[in-house]
Amino acid sequence: MFDCFGPVYFSGSWRPAKGQMLTVTDPATLAEVGRIAETTMAEREAALDAARVAQRTWAQLDAKSRAAALHKVANRIEAADLRRCAELMCREMGKTYPDAIGELANCAGVFRYFAEMARDEAGKVAGSTQAGSFQFARYEPLGLSVHIMPFNFPVLLMCWTVAASLASGNGCIVKPALAATLSTLEFMGVFADLPAGLMACLPGGAELAVALIESPKTNAVAFTGSVSAGRAVAMAAAAQMKPAVIEAGGSDPLIVTALAPLEVAAAGAVTAAFHLTGQVCTSAERLFVETPVHDEFLRLFATKTRALRIGNGLKKSEIGPLVSEAAREKVIRLVAEAKAKGADVLTGGRIPPSEPVGWFYEPTILTGCTPDMAIMREECFGPVAAVMKVESLGEAITHANDTPFGLGASIFTTSLEEAMEAAERLEAGMVWVNNPLIDNDALPFGGWKQSGLGRELSRLGLDTFRRSKMVVIDHKPRIQGWWYPYPDEWFYETEGRKHS
Repeated sequence: MFDCFGPVYFSGSWRPAKGQMLTVTDPATLAEVGRIAETTMAEREAALDAARVAQRTWAQLDAKSRAAALHKVANRIEAADLRRCAELMCREMGKTYPDAIGELANCAGVFRYFAEMARDEAGKVAGSTQAGSFQFARYEPLGLSVHIMPFNFPVLLMCWTVAASLASGNGCIVKPALAATLSTLEFMGVFADLPAGLMACLPGGAELAVALIESPKTNAVAFTGSVSAGRAVAMAAAAQMKPAVIEAGGSDPLIVTALAPLEVAAAGAVTAAFHLTGQVCTSAERLFVETPVHDEFLRLFATKTRALRIGNGLKKSEIGPLVSEAAREKVIRLVAEAKAKGADVLTGGRIPPSEPVGWFYEPTILTGCTPDMAIMREECFGPVAAVMKVESLGEAITHANDTPFGLGASIFTTSLEEAMEAAERLEAGMVWVNNPLIDNDALPFGGWKQSGLGRELSRLGLDTFRRSKMVVIDHKPRIQGWWYPYPDEWFYETEGRKHS
């Protein structure tokens, strides 16, 4: 455990940082939480060098030994008192305490999953193309992976990609979000049993991220964040010919059909739209509701929304502050623009009078929304649900797909036919029926279109951090008939043959 004043983590310990100090402010109270320091070039290079040394030894371990080490990480997570880490998360980025503890509780399982996945699956034996030849592919680590993390799920999303990378035999360099650096650094203690240097956590901003991507000492990139930042990261990684997995958010649709279980749909929509104050990459921001159930759904949805408690995440509340003033200003702008184009505010639509300090905004339902409104075209990333009435499932799917994003999509219906049609036609990396936001370590997580490249979790998430090598072994050596020199009869021109 460290104090909240400027450490970095590498070579197996927290170290006093030497870079420029930045103040961490609580978005609920605007009080100072602590300070972090930008990682210096010397610290960065020392961490990279230590990780490269440790990774070479780690890569030589057998899969069983690496799996055992990752299970020790999981054991530490399960045994640790993570309340301080959860509290720091609440205080530096505004998450509610139950959500912070819930995030941390999901971290151990991903290490166990990838430990066993990498132990179980390390290549493929192919049908031979030639008798007497054994032909197979093996998977090998890339080297060092860079993990550029978001503020909203700073620890869990780090674990998703770090666990896969470590299981593959790599070392990991974590660059946490500035708004979630303290909690990420606190969590680093769970890696104490790994070889010193294999894990590093380096605070800093965009300049550090670029330096890590461009460094010849790193070999792969994992990123979660905005579309614009994701595009920049992807281009920087491509310029270095480094593989990258990019999870870049979206503006997810949620469909309520005439056959929906309305009580379930309304409750599910509240969670889908307002979980973490709407600051989830897979938040349902655009709701398409069929005419026959539109009014009743809105009544139920609004009633459940008004029951949500707003306040400091360390108190009894479901809706905490937005992460920053800029984040709230974007929400205010999008709501104002929608109202100017004819949208109505069913509930919310303002800064709560009970919370004059901090970056709070009431959970908001807008009705009468149309496709031309900015809130239907941009990622809001705040507690706003924009509702549009539709006449059919087909119309809902058409509007749902009319977006540059394609991360997730939800539908509420009791019709298997509608559920299957939506699963087939929705242009998204994940589709949820009657239960939004669920993930599974064994299934791929990622988006279509501008919502991302590559996949996290599942075997696809493991493959992100390893490269294949084809191996051909002729265990009965013999001279092959197709080797040089070729027999004369194989040539077009033979002795005595004339051109016509």
